[in-house]
Amino acid sequence: MTIAGILYSKGRFLGFKRAKRAQYENVALIQLENVVTKEDTEFYAGKRVAYVYRAPTSKKGTNVRCIWGRITRPHGNSGVVRARFRHNLPPNAMGSQVRVMLYPSNI
Repeated sequence: MTIAGILYSKGRFLGFKRAKRAQYENVALIQLENVVTKEDTEFYAGKRVAYVYRAPTSKKGTNVRCIWGRITRPHGNSGVVRARFRHNLPPNAMGSQVRVMLYPSNI
């Protein structure tokens, strides 16, 4: 939520979209904070998602890196959404936090 200049809400990277035998690494599943129904996810469709992490080596004077993505559609009925990232998220990121930016706005 937007509280005193915060431009993002929190989400958790659950894993990849999968079937019984296949896994689709180009589609990430994200549980949004304080979102529990499919109808609540409509607000987040098209919003940008950032996975921010620290790398062991420094580039351009910092160890902080970011992988950007975008929320595409809901997944199920419990507030989980699907997102596509420019580079697929690494498997060791499962369970970690992502930032769901509150822009672009469609209000």
